[in-house]
Amino acid sequence: MADALVVIDIQNEYFPGGAIPLPDAEGAARRAAQAIAAARAAGLRVFHVRHEEPGSDEWFVPGSRGAETHAAVEPAEGEPVVLKHHPNSFRETDLAEQLAKLGAGRVAFCGMMTSMCVDATVRAAADQGLDAVLVDDACAAPDLEHRGTRIPADAVHAAFCGALADGIATVVSTKDFSSGPEHA
Repeated sequence: MADALVVIDIQNEYFPGGAIPLPDAEGAARRAAQAIAAARAAGLRVFHVRHEEPGSDEWFVPGSRGAETHAAVEPAEGEPVVLKHHPNSFRETDLAEQLAKLGAGRVAFCGMMTSMCVDATVRAAADQGLDAVLVDDACAAPDLEHRGTRIPADAVHAAFCGALADGIATVVSTKDFSSGPEHA
């Protein structure tokens, strides 16, 4: 049974008009909203992580529209918002302490970007002894390039989810999570 859901960086920068628009960001946000609704209905604590880059004039500028949480996944009153400055949501934040205070042992994750902040956070959760669950279709990834080869976002996403599923996290769909997050 998942004890909490952590929503990572679903911020305006990743949507059309933002500095780093991701393919299918809208779909991922819609599915994340479904996972959030299911978690709330099951009485799970929902944590929202928001990234800022102090000193940046490109993206996640503190106080900018791009750094704001996307409207599809706005925190409900009383839900904690964790501000981070690194890809790993646990690094230099109190997320681990908040989860420990809750007594969370099995934690579900979703968000942006699968290949960066989601991957870093889920791996860090496992390193800390948490039983990590990734709601994979409530995440989005960018197109990448390596040595002249373009890697489409869907392949990037699949590769990172596949790697996490290989001993790091239990990977589930939004549909499966939403049908019973307490069983995820």
